[in-house]
Amino acid sequence: MNEPSDAFPPPSEPSFRLLPGDPRSPVILHVPHSSRMIPAPVRAGIVLDDDALGSELDHITDAHTAELAASAAHSASVTPWRFVNALSRLVIDPERFPDEREEMLAVGMGAVYTRTTHRAHLRPDGTDPAPLIDRYFTPYARAMTEAVADRLAATGRAVVVDVHSYPTRPLPYELHGDGPRPPVCLGTDTFHTPPGLLTAARTVFAGFGGTGIDSPFASTYVPLEFYGRDARVSALMIEIRRDGYMTEPGGPSGAGLDRLATALTELIDTVSVP
Repeated sequence: MNEPSDAFPPPSEPSFRLLPGDPRSPVILHVPHSSRMIPAPVRAGIVLDDDALGSELDHITDAHTAELAASAAHSASVTPWRFVNALSRLVIDPERFPDEREEMLAVGMGAVYTRTTHRAHLRPDGTDPAPLIDRYFTPYARAMTEAVADRLAATGRAVVVDVHSYPTRPLPYELHGDGPRPPVCLGTDTFHTPPGLLTAARTVFAGFGGTGIDSPFASTYVPLEFYGRDARVSALMIEIRRDGYMTEPGGPSGAGLDRLATALTELIDTVSVP
């Protein structure tokens, strides 16, 4: 029998936060994977012991990306909006499809992960993802859709900049880990990533030792309501290789974080102008 969706009580803190920017800004900095927080009822469904879970969080979390987005936002000439996931991606991954179209299901990393980065069990076989989808994924997707719609109504366009990081060495779960791993990887979409946005990003991150396109991670996040339908929504994923700004895995940030924040600020300022 399926577990009822009310098996998970409402979180005591918001599971995501929309941090307002300037009403004139079309930019939304999306930070989906920066948190390590797992609510106790969700933790109860994870089979790892505390040490193993801590190690998994070290590897899977895009550490310090919320700090990076905040620093850039505060320095920008026109403050962007920020949509930040307050929970770990081990709760739900808001950037996955909640159905079988998502290839990451092949390695147990759909919208609700069942395997770890090293392909060990994270949740028991046969775990029903529906309660987590209902409680966390669906409200997140709805709120992000509303945030984009609000920027469209206010400015006539929306620019979603997805802020991520990735490990220097490929992890076993990566389906395309044998490709290039540049200091900065830019994930694109043929419909939603216009040439000007990509060029601006390549320019501001040029000083970090090179940028690459769609390797080792490709595509970018656009709410499904707009995906492939509304060209007023542009999007770019920024994947920063972790050795450029932090101690891996899961360690403190370094001086590289400030340089990255400066570059991200420049990108925000560039794309904020119509």
